[in-house]
Amino acid sequence: MSIGSNYDFLATSIEFLKGVGPARADLIKKELGLSTFEDLLFYFPYRYVDRSKIFDINELDDDLPYIQLRGVLGDFEEIGKGKSSRLTASFTDATGAIELVWFQGQKWIKEACKPGQEYIVFGKPSSFKSMFNIVHPEIEAVTKEPSHLGLQPIYSITEKLKTRNITSKTIQQAIFNLIHHPQFNVEEFMPLSLVKSAKLLPRISALKQIHLPSSNNDRLQAERRLKFEELFVLQMRIVQLKLRNKTTLKGIAFTQVGKHFLDYYQNHLSFELTNAQKRVIKEIRADLYTGKQMNRLLQGDVGSGKSIVALLLMLLAADNGTQSSLMAPTEILAFQHYEGMHESIEAIGLKVALLTGSTKTSARKKILEALENGEIDILIGTHALIEDRVKMKRQGLVIIDEQHRFGVAQRAKMWDKSKEVPHILVMTATPIPRTLAMTVYGDLDVSIIDEMPFGRKPIQTIHKNEASRMEVFDFIKREVDNGRQIYVVYPLIEDSEKLDYKNLMDGYELIQTFFPRPKYQAEIIHGKMKPSEKDFVMNRFKKGEIQILISTTVIEVGINVPNASVMVIENAESFGLSQLHQLRGRVGRGSEQSYCVLMSGNKLTKNGRERIKAMLSTTDGFKLAELDLKLRGPGDIEGTQQSGIMELKIASLVDDEPILKAARYYAEAILTADRSLSNPENESLKKYLVKKSPKTDWSLIS
Repeated sequence: MSIGSNYDFLATSIEFLKGVGPARADLIKKELGLSTFEDLLFYFPYRYVDRSKIFDINELDDDLPYIQLRGVLGDFEEIGKGKSSRLTASFTDATGAIELVWFQGQKWIKEACKPGQEYIVFGKPSSFKSMFNIVHPEIEAVTKEPSHLGLQPIYSITEKLKTRNITSKTIQQAIFNLIHHPQFNVEEFMPLSLVKSAKLLPRISALKQIHLPSSNNDRLQAERRLKFEELFVLQMRIVQLKLRNKTTLKGIAFTQVGKHFLDYYQNHLSFELTNAQKRVIKEIRADLYTGKQMNRLLQGDVGSGKSIVALLLMLLAADNGTQSSLMAPTEILAFQHYEGMHESIEAIGLKVALLTGSTKTSARKKILEALENGEIDILIGTHALIEDRVKMKRQGLVIIDEQHRFGVAQRAKMWDKSKEVPHILVMTATPIPRTLAMTVYGDLDVSIIDEMPFGRKPIQTIHKNEASRMEVFDFIKREVDNGRQIYVVYPLIEDSEKLDYKNLMDGYELIQTFFPRPKYQAEIIHGKMKPSEKDFVMNRFKKGEIQILISTTVIEVGINVPNASVMVIENAESFGLSQLHQLRGRVGRGSEQSYCVLMSGNKLTKNGRERIKAMLSTTDGFKLAELDLKLRGPGDIEGTQQSGIMELKIASLVDDEPILKAARYYAEAILTADRSLSNPENESLKKYLVKKSPKTDWSLIS
């Protein structure tokens, strides 16, 4: 068929490709999601095998990987009946003989292969009763020109496709036919100066070499080009957003360090700030001074002192004639912020209010009026802050705590509270690996508090298995008898609510047996409870009325119970490292020595062992986050689902950090020099980006 433009060619259905046809195309679409020539071209191999060498049969041993033989096929023999049947044939060359074995596709093999003819077979050799065999070998007649020798790509295939005789070889042959189609062409979309400067292969060469590599070095160069391309497109979107915020959105310039900030810092701050806290405040003040809207992420490990930084910045906002709001994801966290701040804030002459879903109508009305009149300087609350009726006279700063709990649309609503655009600071206690920070939060500037307050005792982490259960209970009893409080946390298993609840209740009953009332007070908390019920239990725990809290992971990030000294995590091997670290951070908030006990089964998977080992070896949340990314991949890390990184087909946020940094560098260089991509050299790039991200308005960049 004759097809007009290159774009039309790549948009063609795969059913028109030689060797595919309508039936196969439909099945491949359902199983692999590949509909067009372009889909097929960007379906990359997941590994390669070396087909450059032909072995002699007498060279075989059990340690060899996949190998290639050339010889003559012997007669077929069917052994057994029904599902247990197998098809065998001898295969000989000048040096010896092996056996070929098929358990599936026997009819097709007998029809396609002729005894007495010469073939090339490919597969993994293994020995059985002193004779080598290859099970389900690839087999190709010598008289036929081999489709591809050297490095052979292997494509991921589903079981259903295999049963319909669509194999990795089928996909390889289809891509071979596509690349050798007379109309095949792929346009370069990146500026030629970038391709040259970054020492990248041309796009068409990279796509040919990734599927049909001439050598291992050519394959690696193709991979590097295609990984760069993916990460570059992602970074172009992110840098575009960041530059737009910096150039088109004006914020209120905070030029004054006034009496409220200085009064609090000099007379009400009861401890010395860490060097990290001082550095972060300095970074943020420099941002606020410029008159451009600040969009900044503040990362700080559990207990590193983000709240005091937030308070000082809100005092800075007040010194510059503006109001601030601090939004927390739950009522109990909002109340905790309010409780920790309001006395000292009001002592220096400022007015602070708390607004949550539980605020009574009469109190809410007074707060809303006072906000609009400018009588309230600092507003602390929950989702209630984003309601349309919440208006401010002059909002200058919005601080969002544990920002992954709020959607983008919810955060954007905080901009509409006054006429001017406020500065935005989002805070998280979840340590974020560098590569994720450059993607998920790449449009934000990042500040990190990487130092703990003076005098904090490191949490001691211990690993115990089920055989040590009584030893752990004795330890809990000693801590409770010394006036301490305990968390016991059970994992939340997706799609297994009944099992979760049963595990939780079984644990609750076991603890009640060993810690009977009235001497010991143990309570349970889980996600099925109403928010008011959860808050009631958590408040009792905070007041010390409950000694042992048995919970799912519903216990909140940031909850501060200084008297809680022990965190017991049941089935610890089923948690990710970042979550284990977050849970460990619920204790160690007071002056007493605190402990985290990781309970596990007697048998651990390799990943389970690595997680436990990592938790025992470090309390550095950033080290653990990097390792968590390697163990789990980006798909399981909070926040990544909205970021676009799940579209990556060949690049890896774990392994390709140098390529990601290079992609970021070139994206920033191009957009800084040509924000609207209007230069002739960037014309193809702009067209490609519009095609790939139609929701992005590239004209806004200028």
